[in-house]
This record gives sequence, structure tokens and C-alpha cells, in this order.
Amino acid sequence: MANTNQLKSQYQKIIDEHSPKNKVVGNSIKAFLVGGIICSIGQLLINGYMFFGFSFQESSTLTTDSLILISAIMTAFNIYDNVGKFGGAGALIPITGFANSMVSAAMEYKKEGYVYGLGAKLFTIAGPVIVFGTIASVVIGIIYYFI
Repeated sequence: MANTNQLKSQYQKIIDEHSPKNKVVGNSIKAFLVGGIICSIGQLLINGYMFFGFSFQESSTLTTDSLILISAIMTAFNIYDNVGKFGGAGALIPITGFANSMVSAAMEYKKEGYVYGLGAKLFTIAGPVIVFGTIASVVIGIIYYFI
């Protein structure tokens, strides 16, 4: 019994020595900075579009489109992966993170062709989100109709 406990403590010591140290504070700061920078870029885009005469609604739509385009281009040139490695969860802001996941899946399978590779795999990640969004909108529409 004592030998078993001794082996367990030695094993736990080896695990502790070789396990990566958890850097919660540092990772949180990096995520906050990257997420904040992405959101600041979005706000700058909104202000810029409004400066050129677009309404707030139009500016918001153009900003969404611009962030998706920027994220897709950064993913195509392997830049967004480095941002994600550095910023962690901060790079998963819904618009840019979703665009990155769609483009990454499509790029991974582009060698299989445009239809079976790129076209089919593009919706591997987007498909469930689109289905959920459609079903949720129908359910909310039905509830709204009766209220």
C-alpha cells in the first residue's frame, strides 16, 4: 500500500514537471487586446463610412462586410492563424472568427476541386449555423405571430 502511494506521488511529480504551465492572466490580457483591436477597427470602419455620408445602418452593414473580407483575406494568406495563436479567444469574435473558420475549411479541401472540395467543405462549419439560424427565425416568427 505504501509503495503504491509512493509510486502515485512520483508519477504526479513527473506529470507536474512536464505539464505546461497555465498562463491564465497572460492569455486573458492577449485575448482582451486582440479582441479590443478587432472591435476598434470595426468602430473605425463605422466612423469612416459615416464620414463619407453613409447612414449608421449602411455603415454597420459595410463594416460587417469589410471585417468578413479582411478576415477571409488574412486567412488566405495565413495571417489570421498567427493572430489566433497569439490572441486565443480574442480572435474568435463572431464575425471575423466565423469568416476564418469558413475560409479555412474551404482552403483545406480546395485540392479536391471546386465542387466537391471547396464548395462542399465551405459549408461544413457554416451549415449547422445556417440551419440553426433558419429554424430559430421560423420559431421566433411563429411566436411573434401569435403574440
